[in-house]
Amino acid sequence: MRYAWIGLVILLTGLILLHLFVAPYTKVEESFHVQATHDLLVYGFPFGDSVNRAQYDHVEFPGAVPRTAVGATVLAGLMPKGVATWSGTHQQMIARAILGLYNAFALGIFAKGLRNSFGQTVAVWYLLFQCSQFHLIYYASRPLSNMFAFGLTTLAMRYLLPDSTMSISSSGVHSSRKGVKLPLLLLTLAGIIFRAEIALLLAFTTLSLLVKHGKGVLPDVVGAGLVGLSGGLLSTVGIDTIFWKGLVWPEFNAFLFNVVEGQSSAWGTEPFWFYFLNAVPRLLLNPLVYLIAIPVALRNPALRQPILPLLVPSVLFMALYSAQPHKEWRFIIYVIPVLTATAALGASYLWRRRHRSIFSRVASQMLILSTLASFLLSNLVLLPASAANYPGAHALHALHKYHDEHSPSTVGASVYLGNLACQTGVTRFLQRPGAMGWVYDKTEDEDTKSRADFWEPFDYIVVEASVDSTVQDADETQLRHALPSSHWQVADVIEGFSGISILKPGVPATGQVEQRIMSTMGGEAIYDLYARVRDLMRKLVLRGWWVELKMQPRIKVLKRIRDE
Repeated sequence: MRYAWIGLVILLTGLILLHLFVAPYTKVEESFHVQATHDLLVYGFPFGDSVNRAQYDHVEFPGAVPRTAVGATVLAGLMPKGVATWSGTHQQMIARAILGLYNAFALGIFAKGLRNSFGQTVAVWYLLFQCSQFHLIYYASRPLSNMFAFGLTTLAMRYLLPDSTMSISSSGVHSSRKGVKLPLLLLTLAGIIFRAEIALLLAFTTLSLLVKHGKGVLPDVVGAGLVGLSGGLLSTVGIDTIFWKGLVWPEFNAFLFNVVEGQSSAWGTEPFWFYFLNAVPRLLLNPLVYLIAIPVALRNPALRQPILPLLVPSVLFMALYSAQPHKEWRFIIYVIPVLTATAALGASYLWRRRHRSIFSRVASQMLILSTLASFLLSNLVLLPASAANYPGAHALHALHKYHDEHSPSTVGASVYLGNLACQTGVTRFLQRPGAMGWVYDKTEDEDTKSRADFWEPFDYIVVEASVDSTVQDADETQLRHALPSSHWQVADVIEGFSGISILKPGVPATGQVEQRIMSTMGGEAIYDLYARVRDLMRKLVLRGWWVELKMQPRIKVLKRIRDE
């Protein structure tokens, strides 16, 4: 069992890749990075006046503020040679796999740091908890600025762990002071390049180090800050000025837009306590992690002392960032490794004392069972539900398949992509090349879409569907008004996730949605395994209760029937 933690690191990496394989598509919040990766891979870096910048997605759809292309540049640069000959979906999966492996590496290095500092039992509990946390695993490969930054912040936290292996006892924990340059450098780079809010985490971490080590670390703090600031600015301003064709520091622009101007509130607001009472429990998933394991760790001085220099800055970061009205759980995902490590300290303490007290024995057993339940919930319920939430991508695949089966030639087609399709999976990786005669239009301007000449060229339109087949969305309504004599037929209707059904004891599970998703991704054998595990869980653990996915029509593909 000496190297059990290594096996769990491999399991964690495998889970990240599994979630990528089952749900290979992306949502609108990931669109900039995935589209930029595609364009850099296909067209190269937009350097020089001879480049046709109009073919780059960020030129046509720049977004509210510029985002950095540093992450996309790295992904495109690391793509294997020959990948250009692969299908677009596979190219997108490879790009995401690179990001996922990078974050898996960071989590593995953090686990190794825990093992070196606190022993294998703590590292094992940490990895068990981490493997059962759905959101972190599912999003580890998703091209978001937060997930590019996550690897840097996780590595920074690892190098703030105590240096030597510790013996945890009533006498306290003894550790040697370690350097602060690397972790502060990594946090500075993450904030400068990818996410400005990390500046708060950096500030509180720096203050914690000064309190812990005194003025002696001040030269290291200043040096790390200057190197990180200059290196980060050279990277982002250098690359993004070329990419956006104008002097720009994207994260500074985002800070002005979101914080100074307060424009982020347009995307919704949440109460002050949202991160503490909603986001963190959702990210940790297992309720006993924060109801038992973390309190045990904080109650014991020997456990509390070594983790506080990491935990206090993380909590203060969440508290101060809660003043920002617009909140999303991904904005604070950087604190999850530290919170999980704190829980691992508490769980390890209970596990070591399980033969000495009834509470420790019962609590340890409950933590094991709740972690197993969270793991099964994550992979058997939440993963299939999330994979069913990309109707736009499935609609585009259905359109291409329909065209191949019904078109008398290999000539491409002109396609209008509605807003919902673009938000739920459509990317340039999934589109067919213009050289094959394919044209895709994502026009949003309502005046333009009110004209007949806009709709006339399209062979297909991909628009929202409804449970009531007679209901038309705004795009289809405009089309019918603009071209009243045109004829369209439904080529396909794509369903999307619409909630869950709670099955009571005695009610049989049909699993139709789960079967369709899992069979498509991994064959009937995967669904058969799922069905056996489901039936066993219902019988032995849940006393007959279960949940199933509900689907409803979300998108339809309309094919124009032209007069001969």
